[in-house]
Amino acid sequence: MKAQINNTSLHYLLDGPSDGETVMLSNSLGADAGMWKYQVEALVKAGYRVVRYDNRGHGMSPATPPPYSLEILTGDAVGLMDHLGLEKVHFCGLSLGGMVGQMLGAHHPERLFSLTLCATASFMTLTDAEWEERMEVARRHGVSALADATLERWFTTAGRTRLLEDVEETKKSILGTSFEGYAGCIAALRAMDLREAIGRISTPTLIIVGDQDEATPVDASEFIHSRIASSSLVVIPEAAHLLNIERREIFNEHLLAFLAKNTVPSP
Repeated sequence: MKAQINNTSLHYLLDGPSDGETVMLSNSLGADAGMWKYQVEALVKAGYRVVRYDNRGHGMSPATPPPYSLEILTGDAVGLMDHLGLEKVHFCGLSLGGMVGQMLGAHHPERLFSLTLCATASFMTLTDAEWEERMEVARRHGVSALADATLERWFTTAGRTRLLEDVEETKKSILGTSFEGYAGCIAALRAMDLREAIGRISTPTLIIVGDQDEATPVDASEFIHSRIASSSLVVIPEAAHLLNIERREIFNEHLLAFLAKNTVPSP
């Protein structure tokens, strides 16, 4: 399904009962809504309605001319809520999606039942030279040239061996990301600094990270936890960046327990 929002067309998927509280899932840079496939069944079984969407320039959401900003990407999420008539959601985002979640928590708290921030950061520590190196590779050779190095950051060595089908599907999502979409979101990451803003978040928040995450290390989640008084932190062992895939059973257990605490019982 497509929604015309903020001068773009956002692709989204709906699963679960129409009368359940909605969990909204937001993907990482270079991924798409398919990255949440192991969460959808568990959430629907628990009675939630699930909305997955592709951030602009990813999956089946077309790229608009770069650069993008977190304000633009967050506006897309709010616009999709409005399009679907959702006053409030349980928002869960990973990496880039978690950065959108932080913006929602800081600037749109009235739209949230709860907030789950997965494998994310409030500030990126890469130098300008490191960003430029990635951009030059993508510009010259396409985003596909970054795929193998990205997968090494996203899965542990054991995970890449054990989850061959999942790794291959993830690689396809990276290969399907256009340069314009990648460049647009990289611009948003480079300009991002949410270290002060997240101190305003009062929404119940779960912060969850893998102990072997090289892309957004544990200390980045620890910092977010220190700034959000209403947060709890979970570190999942033997997991890298895509912990929702690599350690999906443990991830789902923590996510469902957190959501249950913040779900309004049916009358």
